[in-house]
Amino acid sequence: MINQVTLVGRLARDPELKKTTEGTSVAHITLAVNRHYRNQNGEIEADFVQCTLWRKAAENTHQYCRKGSVVGITGRLQTRNYENKEGKRVYVTEVVAETIRFLGAKPAVAATEQKREEVPIG
Repeated sequence: MINQVTLVGRLARDPELKKTTEGTSVAHITLAVNRHYRNQNGEIEADFVQCTLWRKAAENTHQYCRKGSVVGITGRLQTRNYENKEGKRVYVTEVVAETIRFLGAKPAVAATEQKREEVPIG
């Protein structure tokens, strides 16, 4: 069976970096991915995909990326569920990243010197 997802899009908000109780870094990002067609009003719509990054990839993304940064992610689709405070079952579908590539310029790098950086997870 194959479970592989590749997405390129812009961060919809700044990355959130947290640590697990064991001290492992984890970042949650929302990636805005444009659709390949226009709606009835001629506008391009986007899907907002939840993605989870682990360890060094999470730390680097938090350090170098901000809302609007363009990134490419390769990973796997994962579904999980939990019970919220109201006792309702909540289902979450997200991409767990295996690699992330920074496609925009680093903050300290001029636009003419754009570099790409790939950060493997693990």
